[in-house]
Amino acid sequence: MDAPKVPARPTPALPASASPAPASPAPAPPTPGASRSALGELDLRVAGCRACARLVAWREEVARTKRAAFADWTYWGRPVPGFGPPDARLLIVGLAPAAHGGNRTGRMFTGDRSGDVLYQALYDVGLASQPTAVSVDDGLELYGVRITSPVHCAPPANKPTPGERDTCRPWLVQELRLLRPTLRAVVVLGAFGWQAALPAFAEAGWTVPRPRPAFAHGTRVPLPAPDLPREPGRRKDGLDGAEGPGGVEVFGCFHVSQRNTFTGRLTPAMLREVLSTAAGVAGLT
Repeated sequence: MDAPKVPARPTPALPASASPAPASPAPAPPTPGASRSALGELDLRVAGCRACARLVAWREEVARTKRAAFADWTYWGRPVPGFGPPDARLLIVGLAPAAHGGNRTGRMFTGDRSGDVLYQALYDVGLASQPTAVSVDDGLELYGVRITSPVHCAPPANKPTPGERDTCRPWLVQELRLLRPTLRAVVVLGAFGWQAALPAFAEAGWTVPRPRPAFAHGTRVPLPAPDLPREPGRRKDGLDGAEGPGGVEVFGCFHVSQRNTFTGRLTPAMLREVLSTAAGVAGLT
């Protein structure tokens, strides 16, 4: 079955602080009401980033040449900003902008098989309005959940370099700071995401244990925020039970990559269990 035709849409102006956007047409940004919130402004700036020459060249080349199955699509061809409400209590962090997935659709984990697995699980545990994600205008909503990536551009062979990861980290740090008033739990997908996320949490103000905890599926690490005022009766580490004022719990989960899901290293039941536990900690269930 042929892919649906996606008409070109006018590209909105980016803030002056952002780098120029690619010259080719692109769909509107995936964040509803982006211009009305600080997080939306950040999303626009992310979408205009051109900091990594290798990633810029790759994402734009893929957007020009396309895949035959998607010849009628207008590819996004930019960094893919986060997706979800600005008052999210649960954040999912993992590599997502696949060359013909997010790089095509302009939304995290949308239009590829990894997204099929993730959004089905989110729907199953009551955190998404539908089990599929195919385009930015498919009506999908997330309930109290936001999804972001430690590297916002599609990398060749799905492998960003450590330098590209570090160059992209300030975007994640800013996103974490903006989410901090409501954020209570985080699910990190894969070892790469774990290695990128923990330093970002430290830069954003949370206390990360030393030595840094190693990644493993099912790992659960509380990160207190001791710089916030402590209310009477709160524990000294800044946590109240699991969450506390400004504290978060970080959960490790195998990535929803085809390699992991096809081999059974990550099953739907395993993914649902991590998401359900994190949602409970976040107060979403």
